[in-house]
Amino acid sequence: MAPTSNVTEIIFLGFSQNRDMQKVISVVFLLMYMAIVLGNGFIVVTIVASKGLSSPMYFFLSYLSFVEICYCSVTAPRFILDSFMERNVISLKGCITQVFFLHFLGGTEIFMLTVMAYDRYVAICRPLHYTVIMNRRVCGLLVGAAWGGGLLHSVGQTFLIFQLPFCGPKVLDHYFCDVHPMLKLACSDTFLIGVLIVTNGGSISVISFAVLLASYVVILHSLRSQPTEGRRKALSTCASHVAVVSLFFIPCSFVYLRPCATLPADKVVAVFYTVVTPLLNPVIYSFRNADVKNAMRGLLGGKRCGKRKR
Repeated sequence: MAPTSNVTEIIFLGFSQNRDMQKVISVVFLLMYMAIVLGNGFIVVTIVASKGLSSPMYFFLSYLSFVEICYCSVTAPRFILDSFMERNVISLKGCITQVFFLHFLGGTEIFMLTVMAYDRYVAICRPLHYTVIMNRRVCGLLVGAAWGGGLLHSVGQTFLIFQLPFCGPKVLDHYFCDVHPMLKLACSDTFLIGVLIVTNGGSISVISFAVLLASYVVILHSLRSQPTEGRRKALSTCASHVAVVSLFFIPCSFVYLRPCATLPADKVVAVFYTVVTPLLNPVIYSFRNADVKNAMRGLLGGKRCGKRKR
């Protein structure tokens, strides 16, 4: 049973106390959110509809794009709507629910990026065994493990927050609910819970980053013996992955891998891993990929032909 809390609702301060400025920022968020949904959604549809994009790499990419849409949808729509309201208020239960889905989908994205790094390792370092190792069953299990890992991480974070009594203040200096800002609203000693929260989130980030780093060190070493054309294509794919990983992990590390304290810059940094990374994912990971671009042209060309036949 959760401790008794006097707080039933939480007020977001957002980015600015100036209502006009807040509305301008929300319009920018709206445009970015629409681009995220359209860009990542088009990638998912293209990969599902194109027989030429049936390799494990594109299978994982479609799931990553889907997770990006869901992850951004946890925070952006609410912020956009709240910016046009008189009071930016969320219930305590709604706030804890937002924390759950934020960490569930964020954890899933971390594990998906790790799975994709493993896929590139097998493809480049063990090409003759690639189709055997990365068969359909294994790919399905890896995706399931990514979702399961994200769920376990989120349950741990949410359970710790759920144990806290909230007696006020009820003002959150952020634009969405997260574990560190919520610790400041608790009316009990949060040191131990804060350490457990950092340990939970930090261990996932550190272990995943270590696996990613090790995989790319091995990949770069293996590429020395590859033909020039194969090396160029592999490096291009790996560079895209490293760019996405860096955009996601560096801001997350700034927020979650330090002592339990909040900084004014946290909500600005949070924009990078909640909005900017999902926005740039289609550009970095897919629109630079010749196979994906050709499949998109074919998909759009097929729709145009279908309209002409009618």
